[in-house]
Amino acid sequence: MAPSVVKFDHLERMTDDTGLLEHSLGRIPRRREGYSTDDNARAIWACMEWLNLLGDDESAERRRLYRLLDRYLAFLLWAQREDGWFQNNFHFDRTPESESRSDDCLGRSLWAAAVAYVNLEDEARRCVAAEILRRALLASRELRFLRGQAWGLAACCLLLSMRSDGLALPSGVTENDVKNLADVFEQCLLDAYLAHRTDDWRWYEPKITYANGLLPWALFVAYRYHGRAKTLEVAKESLDFLTTKMSGHNGVVRPVGNRGWCDSDRRADWDQQPIDVMKLALAAREAYRALEDEAYREVVRRCRDWFYGNNDLGIPLADPSDGSCCDGLNPDGPNPNRGAESTLSYLLTEAIAQSL
Repeated sequence: MAPSVVKFDHLERMTDDTGLLEHSLGRIPRRREGYSTDDNARAIWACMEWLNLLGDDESAERRRLYRLLDRYLAFLLWAQREDGWFQNNFHFDRTPESESRSDDCLGRSLWAAAVAYVNLEDEARRCVAAEILRRALLASRELRFLRGQAWGLAACCLLLSMRSDGLALPSGVTENDVKNLADVFEQCLLDAYLAHRTDDWRWYEPKITYANGLLPWALFVAYRYHGRAKTLEVAKESLDFLTTKMSGHNGVVRPVGNRGWCDSDRRADWDQQPIDVMKLALAAREAYRALEDEAYREVVRRCRDWFYGNNDLGIPLADPSDGSCCDGLNPDGPNPNRGAESTLSYLLTEAIAQSL
């Protein structure tokens, strides 16, 4: 049985007074490679998942998570431009790198801000999440790619679900604004699925590439908000297809490899990325919440076990003694570096498993 106690030592090691550093050499941060907003947004989400799990006790871990959360909120507040979009990549000296604006980064940051906004109880932090969220919602009208739209759909439905419980929206944001955005994003995902689905290909794109579970997850989130049958049908059909494509011998989770991805003719087994396992667990948790089907809880368990060695090589990637995780599983073994994305993928997967 995989360990149930997780520490945040490595997350803290990777965090300085600016925010979460992106890469490491082994367990030691690589400062020369700087920061990404993507990772700091993921870190906000991870902190909120674990704060919810740890409850109301005033433990040392809760106090540490709040200290880290403050760094990550400050990072997003700094990285957000006046138009609501985000500078994603920064050098270690805090100067921005040259880049094009990223749908994924905006969507991921929008989700992180929404999670913080609906879960934080103290107004001092919550007002920061509200400001980030307000500007990100305005910018999200320009999202054009499926993964950014999936983040946007989930964030809007989370806000609308909490709105029904009496939560006020950020200043300047109306309920109709959020509903209209959610409807647009949901229709984009459904249209993409209809355009590419065949009898033997149940997916939104001609290839299964990265962070795939995000797409059915967002539709399950939407279904739990409004209960539309077609949305549930697409979410379930696509998640079941993805789970099959990501399963190996005896049901071991086998992420689609980034050396060629997966289409109707072939599937790459290597290299396997922790983020893809986390996104499958995320979608399966939402499916379980919607359908109460134990098969989906079992998928979450298998995703968790992948990090502890129930994978194609039988080698653990995660180290619960400090909460770190190797950057990927390659045919010759794990990548020994333990960067932000992989570590957060592990911490989020463990939180997802413990929440069920």
